[in-house]
Amino acid sequence: MNLKPMRYKNYVWPHNPKICSISYERSVAVHKVPFGKYFMQDLGMTKHVMKGEGEFVGSGAYDEFKKLADVFHDGGPGILNHPVWMTTKAYFVKLSLAQQPTADYVKYTFEFWENFDGYSDELTKISSGKTVYSTTSAAAPQAVCHIVAKGDTLWAIAKKYSTTVAALVAANPDIKNPNLIYVGQKVKIA
Repeated sequence: MNLKPMRYKNYVWPHNPKICSISYERSVAVHKVPFGKYFMQDLGMTKHVMKGEGEFVGSGAYDEFKKLADVFHDGGPGILNHPVWMTTKAYFVKLSLAQQPTADYVKYTFEFWENFDGYSDELTKISSGKTVYSTTSAAAPQAVCHIVAKGDTLWAIAKKYSTTVAALVAANPDIKNPNLIYVGQKVKIA
């Protein structure tokens, strides 16, 4: 089977990496309930990771590795075309030499993380644990919201915004249990 070459941004591999693995993870939280019981909560998918190992062989092998390193140093996400995986927007997060290189042989490892652009357009900025302003016009922000990050509690959020837990619960009728908030949940600040 003749596969297309792997590509990332403007770089095309002269030959595909020898080894590639792709991992998918799901974040799950365990909550204790009375009488020694518990329930599990699906917090959704986390990043998809593709990592692997390759080699450049022949005259100019180290120069080829330097070209790949230049793409790594470029930063920001880019389009990753893998011959058997889906085409995706990804960050190039790791590149390392796997052994001492020579002029005609370089063995390397790499890692890409898939970028997720599925956040709602109503938010002008989204980053877990940050303040988010939701607007309906170019005027001043109408409401201040906090996006719940891992480890956040209503008490800590109230303290951060100089308010009380009772005021946050009153402003957020969807929060039925003040001891149970979810990563990614919007909390209106009273």
